[in-house]
Amino acid sequence: MSRSRDKEVETAVAQMPASANQDVGRSVSLTGSDLTPEEQRRVLSRLDWRLLAMIGSLYCISAIDRFNMSFAQVAGMGRDLELSGYRYNIANLVFFFTYVLFQAPSTVLARLVGPRVFLCSVALSWGAVVLGMGFVHTFAQLAGMRLLLGLFEAGLFPSAMYLLSTWYTRYEIGQRFSIFYLLGVAAAACSGLLAYGLTHLDGKAGLPGWRWIFIIEGTATCVVAAASFWFLEDFPDTERDSNSFLSRRERQWVVQRIQRDRGDSYALPLTMKRFFAGGVDCKVWAYAIMFGNGALVGYAMAYTLPMILVENMGFTVAQAQCLSAPPYVLGGIILLLNGYFSDRLRCRGPFMCASMLLCIVGLAILGWHPRPGVRYFGVFLLMGGLPSCPPLLMALQANNVRGQWKRAFTSATLVGSGGVGGIAGCLLFRDQDKASGYRVAMFICLGCLVVNIVLMVLCDWDVYRQNKLADQGKKRLEADEDGGTDDYRYTY
Repeated sequence: MSRSRDKEVETAVAQMPASANQDVGRSVSLTGSDLTPEEQRRVLSRLDWRLLAMIGSLYCISAIDRFNMSFAQVAGMGRDLELSGYRYNIANLVFFFTYVLFQAPSTVLARLVGPRVFLCSVALSWGAVVLGMGFVHTFAQLAGMRLLLGLFEAGLFPSAMYLLSTWYTRYEIGQRFSIFYLLGVAAAACSGLLAYGLTHLDGKAGLPGWRWIFIIEGTATCVVAAASFWFLEDFPDTERDSNSFLSRRERQWVVQRIQRDRGDSYALPLTMKRFFAGGVDCKVWAYAIMFGNGALVGYAMAYTLPMILVENMGFTVAQAQCLSAPPYVLGGIILLLNGYFSDRLRCRGPFMCASMLLCIVGLAILGWHPRPGVRYFGVFLLMGGLPSCPPLLMALQANNVRGQWKRAFTSATLVGSGGVGGIAGCLLFRDQDKASGYRVAMFICLGCLVVNIVLMVLCDWDVYRQNKLADQGKKRLEADEDGGTDDYRYTY
């Protein structure tokens, strides 16, 4: 960006409280905020330990609350609520109707009312819903609670993605998204062990063990949600009364570095044109398709893996609940390595393709090898690569999109497509396919993984072509009404 353009941006940001940005609070000036290297490290450390840790904790409990259905099912919920036929699949499915529908509005609301109030409110709400699921007595009541759960959980993931991307630069965000998502993987790893422990409360207060899964986990969610009100931070370019742990000077430094990194440190007033600008960008939809494909496989495995272990591989319910955890440990390790090295090497696509190849090998072993022990090894490979897909795509989207409202739209689009994939994943493994080892579902999952590799290669080729045009001075990438920046380049 030229000096004149820098000056225009600084002037615009300084004037926003009095003009364009009154709806999102008083803006932070871009000037006079140089920090020493030691001060800069302290700011980033505080961001990691407070903002990232709190958002990650919310995502962790949301993952537990979302995936506890399969463990409650094998612990007796299906028998008590008469979830025969497609009823269990439908109870999982209805969650995604509201989850997908309210993705886009959630990012707008988070921007307008502030993430601290918004995220705390939705987390308290879904915690109350999960708690209530411990007292349902019919299929209709369970389905209604799942609809409400989808409504409130829709506010977390896209808003958290959006918030984190406004605080970190493009080649810091990969590691942070990996840590954020790792907590969800850790939740998935521990949820089986947690459910196993909670089912031992069977008979306490006259309640079966599966009800205690929902009651205890819902109560824990409400506690963490209440704590988030004091730990979460607002967007860096605003100064609401947000119990900030950073001084004004430190927040100014954050705004400055984001402006230097990609030139979109502040939000222009909301208009439909600005919000839906991402809708005409082909790469946004390619990322969404890949995210949806990964979510289809991920949700299908999360909802059906315990049942596959019990019904197709011969393990007991207790063994299945415990054996669901170890593969996620490998997934978490690979996820962290991918996040670290993709930031260091400033590329995402090759790591994405390698992870998908690992998934393909694992899924093929799980679906077609005759020996249960070897098939369980296939689960390790599948779950080793699968968790890396979402954070790599989240980082790629954050790297290759400019503008606050476009970023809000693409965050919602990405996560919304994951919800669509979740709908398909809920219906993929059917009871009538049990005898065949769910071969049809396995083929569909393999197809999704192959499509992801093809799309990733095509996206990287297009990025190479676009960057080359920019290097030759023939194109300014991600240019919008503020003119863009001359040195902005896409990430492979």
